[in-house]
Amino acid sequence: MSKVVLITGGSSGIGKSIGIYLQDKGYKVYGTSRNPERYPETPLPLITLDVKDAATITKAVSTVIAKAGRLDILINNAGAGITGPLEEIPEAEIKANFEINLFGPIQMIKAVLPQMREQKSGLIINVTSIAGYMGLPYRGIYSASKGALELITEAFRMEIKAFGVEMTNVAPGDFATNIAAGRYHAPLKEDSPYKVPYGKTLELMDAHVDSGSDPELMGKAVYKIITTAQPKGHYKVGAFMQKFSIVLKRILPDKMYENLLMKHYEL
Repeated sequence: MSKVVLITGGSSGIGKSIGIYLQDKGYKVYGTSRNPERYPETPLPLITLDVKDAATITKAVSTVIAKAGRLDILINNAGAGITGPLEEIPEAEIKANFEINLFGPIQMIKAVLPQMREQKSGLIINVTSIAGYMGLPYRGIYSASKGALELITEAFRMEIKAFGVEMTNVAPGDFATNIAAGRYHAPLKEDSPYKVPYGKTLELMDAHVDSGSDPELMGKAVYKIITTAQPKGHYKVGAFMQKFSIVLKRILPDKMYENLLMKHYEL
């Protein structure tokens, strides 16, 4: 029997690529979107879901279980970017980003665990980010929300293992998707003391996305995780130097690593 997969944020970008790849491998895949009607040509069946809305989460999970009779894999992919000087990002935008990148996935996990516990099996994959392993300039909120999800996963893994349910993180680097268009950008203010360095960093980030890896690599990585008997707690997917930056953070003195980041971002 084909395993049943639910992917949040499955209408575009990494989520869509993962969904198509798994569907081609014979999995029964359901994607989600806040507005499925906007994607009439999508190759994946889309269910209405907003990770900030608990009622839509409950209804989406119930819909999948009603249609398929089970739920084997949840991929928490829905996320949002945010950039800006930490001093200038409105508090409402900070809270909104954590609602999407951290609290939304937690609510999704809570919604699927009863079914997986009943099945005595299941796998939850949280899509985080290599940015979650380090505090990046002008991306501090994004780094913090994704880093928090990494740590939450570590704790969840130990709590749910006795139920036969596995959980893991997969952290992508820069991929060629439309994520830059969907980010919240704090305005580049003419009178801001951060105007020049923040402006440079924005240009650099957008260039990295434009020249990023093929999102299909994430599909291949997720498929490999799904077909692994006992998944590890952490996986990284992306360019070598992006993954190696995590290793450097572990082995270099703090000031040396900080200087490398500042040089990279031309600060």
